[in-house]
Amino acid sequence: MLASKTFVRKTRKGAVLKVVREHYLRDDVWCGVKGCTLCKQQAPVLESCPIMESDLCTHPHYLLPDTNVVLHQMDFLEDPAVTNVILLQIVLQEVKHQNLGVYKRIRDVIGNPAKKFYVFANEHHHETFVEREGSESSNDRNDRAIRTATRWYNEHLSQAVKAADAPRVVLVTNDRDNREKARETGLESHTVYEYVKSLVAHPSLMDRLARCDEADGADSKKILCPEHLPLSVIQSGLKSGKYLQGAFQGSRENYLEGSVNVHSMEKWVLVQGRENLNRAVHEDVVAVELFPESEWSCPSGVVMKDADETTQVENEDEEEAQLKGKESVPVQKQPADKSLLRPTGRVVGIIKRNWRPYCGTLLPRSAGMQGRGHTFVPADKRIPRVRLVTRQGSTLLGKRIIVSIDSWPRSSRFPHGHFVRELGEIGDKETENEVLLIEHDVPHQSFSAAVLADLPQMPWGITEDDFKAREDLRHLDICSVDPPGCTDIDDALHCRVLKNGNLEVGVHIADVSHFVRPNTALDLEASNRGTTVYLADKRIDMVPDLLSSNLCSLRGGEERLAFSCIWEMEPTTEIVSTRFTKSIIRSRAALTYAEAQLRIDDSKLTDPITASLRHLNRLAKILKQCRIDSGALTLASPEVRFEVDSETHDPVDLQAKELRETNSLVEEFMLLANISVAKYTFEAFSHCAVLRRHPSPPLSNYDILIKAGASKGVQIAVESAKALATSLDQATLPEEPFFNTMLRIMATRCMMQALYFCSGTLPVEEFHHYGLATPIYTHFTSPIRRYSDLIVHRLLAVSINADSTYPDLLDKHKAQQLCNHLNHRHKMAQYAARASINLHTQLFFKGRSHLEEGFVLFIRHNALQVLIPKYGLETTLFFDDKNSDENISVVPDESEPSLTVQDVKFRLFDRVIVKLAVEQSNIQQFKLKSYLVSPKVPGVSVSVEAGNKSGDVEETPPPTKKAKRTK
Repeated sequence: MLASKTFVRKTRKGAVLKVVREHYLRDDVWCGVKGCTLCKQQAPVLESCPIMESDLCTHPHYLLPDTNVVLHQMDFLEDPAVTNVILLQIVLQEVKHQNLGVYKRIRDVIGNPAKKFYVFANEHHHETFVEREGSESSNDRNDRAIRTATRWYNEHLSQAVKAADAPRVVLVTNDRDNREKARETGLESHTVYEYVKSLVAHPSLMDRLARCDEADGADSKKILCPEHLPLSVIQSGLKSGKYLQGAFQGSRENYLEGSVNVHSMEKWVLVQGRENLNRAVHEDVVAVELFPESEWSCPSGVVMKDADETTQVENEDEEEAQLKGKESVPVQKQPADKSLLRPTGRVVGIIKRNWRPYCGTLLPRSAGMQGRGHTFVPADKRIPRVRLVTRQGSTLLGKRIIVSIDSWPRSSRFPHGHFVRELGEIGDKETENEVLLIEHDVPHQSFSAAVLADLPQMPWGITEDDFKAREDLRHLDICSVDPPGCTDIDDALHCRVLKNGNLEVGVHIADVSHFVRPNTALDLEASNRGTTVYLADKRIDMVPDLLSSNLCSLRGGEERLAFSCIWEMEPTTEIVSTRFTKSIIRSRAALTYAEAQLRIDDSKLTDPITASLRHLNRLAKILKQCRIDSGALTLASPEVRFEVDSETHDPVDLQAKELRETNSLVEEFMLLANISVAKYTFEAFSHCAVLRRHPSPPLSNYDILIKAGASKGVQIAVESAKALATSLDQATLPEEPFFNTMLRIMATRCMMQALYFCSGTLPVEEFHHYGLATPIYTHFTSPIRRYSDLIVHRLLAVSINADSTYPDLLDKHKAQQLCNHLNHRHKMAQYAARASINLHTQLFFKGRSHLEEGFVLFIRHNALQVLIPKYGLETTLFFDDKNSDENISVVPDESEPSLTVQDVKFRLFDRVIVKLAVEQSNIQQFKLKSYLVSPKVPGVSVSVEAGNKSGDVEETPPPTKKAKRTK
């Protein structure tokens, strides 16, 4: 049967076109119910007699949700208890159009056989397709289509299922008009709340319902925030320049501050105060209105403590009184140093919400509190607390849970949300690992059966076809150098002296692209994951273990497929020629950095591998000096290594990582290979090469670094990378051996993020990599753990005629979309790794306390950020406590900068002694805290017994005094 759809659309030039499309209707679209005698279906999904214990629907029934239920109640639909659901084609189409994230989630549910979700193509069934009537809106037409499909199902099942009590279809909708029209025609229809409340066997499902249908309540309650402007007004304001669009970034240090990253402005727009923040949540796309320049401000410099957030009060009025003093942190409108001023404004509307499920804990309720209302504290300090209703409050205390935000009324201090699921006990290592993976959006589920099916069959071996298509390099003395315990070895090197006196140097990279073919399930999963994530105690692989730790890993003594970059270079490292080839290699040894260093240093060893390492080490030193002479930066970041108990896997020792010459050896040749491949692929594919750039930071980023150097009489030049590198090399203080390292750590914080990009989307001048001082760069050397490298391998293989291409590889728009995705995954992987180190540091200090030497790295208005060199960690010393009645004088001075506490002045890089211990007095908190021991500050420093050493500290609780901040 043939029907037609007619509609009009407007072109870019304003012309109106009438479009007529053919629409085919069929009579062989089956119902999906097992045991149906009318449908000739081969693989029915829905059970013939679905049982769901309901006080409201006592008969066997299927659920048929409308679009809004799917959009807003996915946590309910994803629950294992909810099965036998019919999803209409028109509903899925609307969901896909309105929210792609929800659409992906519902497709995952449909793909789970245990859930028994069936998609019915109502738009192509000749009895359920409905034409849009003349005056009918598209929304009303879709609602009518949903009712028509529900009616057809009930009539069809009454005839098709041979049972005394044939199942029925229940329409679930929160739309009152749709529900009333359904009931008028004899259909059974309920709201989500009504239906879930009737499920006597699953009362906990009520907690998973989103509170999206709540009234704002602005008429009956105190208005706390202005109303958001409608999108039409925002769009008009953006065009006229009255408003600016950007991504809102909440502050980790002060929940009453945030910034908006406006693409057209060098400095981010500062937003301060609850009213100006206007219910914006971290990562929302917002519209901001700039204040006049005379009203611009600077960040307050105040670090908000969350230690006092230990109990939930009865109502927001009482909480208002408690927080009144806390929210009156002074905002320094006109500082002495005008360069500190930032563009300042207010949020006038939300263009796009980017809410996600959040991990955190429930606050304990104060004595005498009634009802089911609770307050949720997210693990991410940039996210506001959330109000929710749950019947499981008492059992969820002391647990990590997941909560979703549903709405944020103007009359509420915090957004409203609902409970999603429990993760586990606070402080449990597996639970905390799960939290950090979820919070950093790291895909960590097991590889699916479809992905595993794409792996090669074992036993695997190199075939005759492989030998014909590749260069046999098994005769070369190749070895790998990696950290101890590394199993995903994706690079190896060799060096030999040629007859003409030059050197042949080879970098051999695992040929992952041989196993991961384009557009397979394995490739799509690797693309989604983007990168391997390295945690302190484990790694989350980008590809299955069979590849990452076996077939692709260049293990010693085993034949492997590789992609080789081979140079002929003079002893001065001047490159004579470069070639790339698919190869077969056999590594002679898989060495650690320490083992390779011992070989180089042991003059008695003269074997080929040791000779190769010595040549490579000499060349690497020359290459590094050439880079430094060109302006490459040598920065620093605190890194630690954990010794883990073999049985419990808990950290038993913690120390800063030691770097050897062999670390630099490997790094230099990986950099050289990446640069060589970048040049070659860009010459071959100038419009679609995947490259990596590092933008030059705005000079204002260096303000804190310049001021820090000046505080010690050291001048830092920042007009170029070369000038900065020279300044950092010269910035030494004989009496402070750690001073230079701290300056380099601060310089690292001034840098911009390095980014993947497609060459066809930017001018060549913007390809520059600032940190490495090279005009072009990419990633080629780690395809086991980075998907970007895998794409570069494919491009390089095509350019040397070693493989065939495919459309997406040469599409610059799709390549840039992929780069954006990989940038996100790479950044989140870095953050997850740091969070894992923080977690294991807390586990290491759990049940013990240490006295350690530290240095003041940053100065805030009410706190010091201190670096502990021994462990490579940073901690915060607070000098105020809002819960106490006594006063402590705290005087910040931004001109030095310094912070005077009582009569003791702290400056940048000052040496302090701190006590480190895990906070265990409050079950809701599990974090490492620091207390000042020396210098002695009356009322602040903790006391320790004379002669106590690290690990043997008198457990004296820190004093709780109220700070008096002087402007």
